[in-house]
Amino acid sequence: MKTTLIITTYNWKEALKSVLDSVLRQTELPDEVIVADDGSRQDTIDMVASIQKTFPIPLIHSWHEDNGFQLSMSRNRAIAKASGDYIMMIDGDMVLSPSFVQSHKHVAKKGWFVQGGRVLTEEAFSKKIMNDGAVPTIFSSGIRNRKNCITSAFLSRMFSYERNNDKATRGCNMAFWRKDVIEVNGFNQEFVGWGREDSEFVLRMLNAKKRRLYLKFSGVGYHLFHNENSRASLAENDAILEKTITEKLTRCEQGINQFLEEQHD
Repeated sequence: MKTTLIITTYNWKEALKSVLDSVLRQTELPDEVIVADDGSRQDTIDMVASIQKTFPIPLIHSWHEDNGFQLSMSRNRAIAKASGDYIMMIDGDMVLSPSFVQSHKHVAKKGWFVQGGRVLTEEAFSKKIMNDGAVPTIFSSGIRNRKNCITSAFLSRMFSYERNNDKATRGCNMAFWRKDVIEVNGFNQEFVGWGREDSEFVLRMLNAKKRRLYLKFSGVGYHLFHNENSRASLAENDAILEKTITEKLTRCEQGINQFLEEQHD
C-alpha cells in the first residue's frame, strides 16, 4: 500500500513549516507529501522550494491562483496528483504526533474511510511550536483537551467506532482510499467560502456505501490556534449540503474529474 499525505495550506508558512517538521519525526514516513495550496503568496512558495531540497521523500507543491476560498478545488488538484493508493489528509495547522502515519496505516481497510480527532493548543503554546520549535506532547502546557493526546493501540481498539452520519465531520484529519474519492468525484467545488464542504463529502461517501471509522486514541494531531474563518457563505453552502441530503447524492458535478483528465493530457 502506497501512501500520500496531503497538507492543505493558505498563507501561513509558519504553521506549514511546523507541520512539515512533524512529518520528519514520523516513526513511519508516507511515500510522498503533497502541499495543497489554495493560492499562497511567494513566501510560501519559496519556503516549500527550500524544504524540497533536503526532504527525504517526494514533496510536491500543488498550487493554484488565489481566487477566494477554494479549498475543495485545492484538495481535488492534490488528490489528482497523488500516486498513493491511500491518502491521509490534514490541514496545514495540524502538527502530527510521531505515530500519526503509522496509526492511520494500521487501521486502513477496504471500503472504509477514517475520521481522526485533534488536540487543541492554546495561542501562547502554538506560538512556541511555530517560533521556538517546541514539540507538543501529552505533557505540554497550553493544551485544552489533553485526553486526545493519548496514543494507545489497546484504547483505540476499545473506543474507535463506526459513525455513519455527517456529525462531527472534520476535514483536518481524514484518511481514505483514492479510488473511493474518485468514485464520488472528490470534493464539491460548488463550495466557495468556508463551511459544510467536509460534511457534504462525507455524506456522498456514505451514500456510496463507504463506511466511516471514527478513530479514537490514535492518529493524533495538534491543532495550532487561530481565529475562526468567516461564516459569510454558510447560507449558500447549507443549501448545497441540503441538496445532497435530500437527493442522496453519491457524486458531485464539479469535482476531481477535470483534474484527473489534466493528469492524463
